[in-house]
Amino acid sequence: MSTEASKKAFNEAQSLIPGGVNSPVRAFKSVGGTPIFINEGEGAYLTDVDGNKYIDFVQSWGPLIFGHRDESIEAAVIEAVKHGLSFGAPTVAETELAKLVVSFFDSIDKVRFVSSGTEAVMSAIRLARGFTNRDDIVKFTGCYHGHSDALLVEAGSGAATFGNPSSPGVPADFTKHTLLAEYNNIESVKKCFADSSDIACVIIEPIAGNMGLVPADKEFLHALRKLCSDNGALLIFDEVMSGFRGSVNGAESITGVTPDLVTLGKVIGGGMPVGAFGGKREIMAQLSPEGPVYQAGTLSGNPVAMAAGFAALSKLKQNARVIAVLEERAKTLVAGMKRVAAAEGITMQIDVRGSMFGFFFNEKPVKNFANASESDAELFAKFHAGMLSEGFYFACSLYETGFISTATTDVMIEDTIDAAARVFKAIKNG
Repeated sequence: MSTEASKKAFNEAQSLIPGGVNSPVRAFKSVGGTPIFINEGEGAYLTDVDGNKYIDFVQSWGPLIFGHRDESIEAAVIEAVKHGLSFGAPTVAETELAKLVVSFFDSIDKVRFVSSGTEAVMSAIRLARGFTNRDDIVKFTGCYHGHSDALLVEAGSGAATFGNPSSPGVPADFTKHTLLAEYNNIESVKKCFADSSDIACVIIEPIAGNMGLVPADKEFLHALRKLCSDNGALLIFDEVMSGFRGSVNGAESITGVTPDLVTLGKVIGGGMPVGAFGGKREIMAQLSPEGPVYQAGTLSGNPVAMAAGFAALSKLKQNARVIAVLEERAKTLVAGMKRVAAAEGITMQIDVRGSMFGFFFNEKPVKNFANASESDAELFAKFHAGMLSEGFYFACSLYETGFISTATTDVMIEDTIDAAARVFKAIKNG
């Protein structure tokens, strides 16, 4: 398999773009080799600039439930473009998509659209602070909520503690109000509340997708809900990645835990850049111009993104059972990979939520970021390179989640398992 065109493209990109990419994980640094430059996508497939074709288990990091170039979404975008790319003024399309989003979530009465998941989370936290008139927030080690300053925090030992910036350029003053807790460990959250009486909110990925796929335990989320309610803090579910992917009605429908605010993205853009946050009427009423908490954006509610999102969610609403079908395919995939890995003496931990799947080369179950960090990164890099050469495109980091689309057939799943068997055998034989 030749990748000369990708290598040439990457070399040129590095002379003009920092690291040659516009989002760090794309650079393949954690798996080695040259990133594949994509020319086009069609259904379950990607084709790179060298003409190599791959079955795609990334699907643009989640939004493409119906695969690349879904006809109904593509048609909606083309029709919207004919009327103009952006107006910076209200359109009926915003209300129609808002109505659709609200219909899926019991916890959402009102929603506001923004242009990215980072912006959605940043705005939800500002709203929580404005609503509670408090400053501190609690986040969990290993949960990624975008790259806004207050959330770029690392954890030391993993015990609940005030955070330090994990990126240069983020002043310590910006993160001094961010407390860290350990995922799936309620005692660490209790310590945060013991350390501060000024906590505005707790934000969590109820289905974590940025330390690999690590779902929160139901008991933990129920205890977290009670802790927030008892202390007057808001509970925010970050479902930018898992929204409509883990379940069409959100993690609240799986866990029985109702958040105060939900952040969304990915799927509601149908492949276009979009984010959103929503919650109960009395909380959302604090947003400007209805209330005093300011949030704005020229491209918020962009008509092309609204059209793509409406087409995607309308199709999903009409075919709600599709998530159960995709879940079965995802289970077949990871169970098969685990089976062929075991045949070569390789231990895997696997998990599935809806159309999301994850796996770790780890001897024990993964419940938090510390567990995930014990996974065999070198083995993952070899697996990733081997599967790429076989024509299968997996996320280029062991801390990312995989996605099944409706274009991913049962035959493709079996072909993937067969390829994994060959790759594991080659790895074992050196």
